[in-house]
Amino acid sequence: MARLPRLCLPNIPQHIIQRGNNRQVCFGGEDDFAAYAHWLEEYAVKYQVAVHGWVFMTNHVHLLVTPQTPTGVSQMMQTLGRHYVRHFNYTYRRTGTLWEGRFKSCVVSAEQYFLTCLRYIELNPVRAGMVEQPADYRWSSYHANGLGRRIKLWSPHEVYQRLGSTVKARTTAYQSLFATHLELHDLDAIRTAANQGMALGNDRFKQEIESLAGRRVTSEKRGPKPKR
Repeated sequence: MARLPRLCLPNIPQHIIQRGNNRQVCFGGEDDFAAYAHWLEEYAVKYQVAVHGWVFMTNHVHLLVTPQTPTGVSQMMQTLGRHYVRHFNYTYRRTGTLWEGRFKSCVVSAEQYFLTCLRYIELNPVRAGMVEQPADYRWSSYHANGLGRRIKLWSPHEVYQRLGSTVKARTTAYQSLFATHLELHDLDAIRTAANQGMALGNDRFKQEIESLAGRRVTSEKRGPKPKR
């Protein structure tokens, strides 16, 4: 089956997942996380991509971003990936690939799923049993979104800004979102959309994206083909 072209539309958020090859470790220590964050910040600026959310796990990365150009995300991830692989291979005296093929991504409905996707990303270390609270994990955007810390990498999205008129009001409102667990149907929707490169949103959003992108953004139904 031919691979669908990647969805990348200016001014529409994207959820990105980048995994280590065969789920192998791609961050061996704090210096590695710091190096990845540094290059992510540099190339986000260079390729005009706003970074709203992130979590750097031991063997994978989640990002929530908004590109300003149709090619911004791909350019950012490709350049970041090349620089980081050189750093990792040099540091650990290894050769060869590090990432699991091309990164996975999906466009996200800002109004319906933006905050849900942020929570999904920042709760990764909690679901993995690494920490009890998202604030306990250093390499996460929760420190910006939930604690109000100034981080150069971070660009607050309009949906986040509407949570309150002050930093205190926004962080308090954002923290309250973590009082309940993510619904299973939201978890499934986020994972399916990202893994299949589809759109994350309601039917109206998907129809709008299909019109803009000129390609389908929902999964094909499996089963026997109808007889002609």
